[in-house]
Amino acid sequence: MATTKQAAAPAKKKQGFGGMKDAWILMVICCIIGYSFYGFVLGDPSNFAGGDTAGHPLNLMGTVYKGGPVVGLIFTLFLTVVMLGVERFFALRSAFGTMNLAKFTIQVKTLIKAGKFDEAIALCNKMRGSVANVVLASINAYRDVEANHNIKKAQKIAKIQQAHEEATQLEMPTLQMNLPIVATIVTLGTLTALFGTVLGMIRSFQALSSGGGADSMALSQGISEALVNTASGIATSWVAVVVYNFFTNKIDKLTYALDEVGYTIATTYDVNHSDEL
Repeated sequence: MATTKQAAAPAKKKQGFGGMKDAWILMVICCIIGYSFYGFVLGDPSNFAGGDTAGHPLNLMGTVYKGGPVVGLIFTLFLTVVMLGVERFFALRSAFGTMNLAKFTIQVKTLIKAGKFDEAIALCNKMRGSVANVVLASINAYRDVEANHNIKKAQKIAKIQQAHEEATQLEMPTLQMNLPIVATIVTLGTLTALFGTVLGMIRSFQALSSGGGADSMALSQGISEALVNTASGIATSWVAVVVYNFFTNKIDKLTYALDEVGYTIATTYDVNHSDEL
């Protein structure tokens, strides 16, 4: 009795780390860590004269603690930026694939222009990541329209370009995930610093209005709170700007490479089928 064997379906390749979708969980964790650091490390009695947090700070950690609860919020924003930066690093590293992007772009363009699509597909399977996914979609569209003799050449080229654009749009959300949060923290860091500064100045003016030398500690504490919040908030915004611009620049490079390969595939079809109408 003859037995029939079904061909095994090709195993689905892992695409690597695609990013953290529920970033709010990360923010909650950063908030817990930030306020724990503020209360238990900066607020340790050994950082203050007499072992009392109401006393004069003995070191930098005690001075930062005097910035008030807003410091905990700024630490939360800072940790969020750092953690999202690490998350984006691994996500984009996976999206860029296993090969150098510039080297892959040159090689796949050369193969496409030579009509070696099987080798181009093999190179994409080796590369993996977002760039390879888009190139594979464009090559598949090329082969589909090439076998279709019922539509005109211009429509075929349009379908190749459409497939490329659709594949790119599917990949872009993964690439840009969580970057809007970092962009928001760029502004929030400065605004939170301003908020803490205003609170510190209010405390300082309250000490001045009450008069008397006994309020000199309250005056200095208010000024310290204002300056600490200003410095830490600006530092947070600075780091957020660097992280946001760094990853935005990497995404722009990837997008440019995708557009370059997509244009090459459409142009190659146009050249190889110049006799079609």
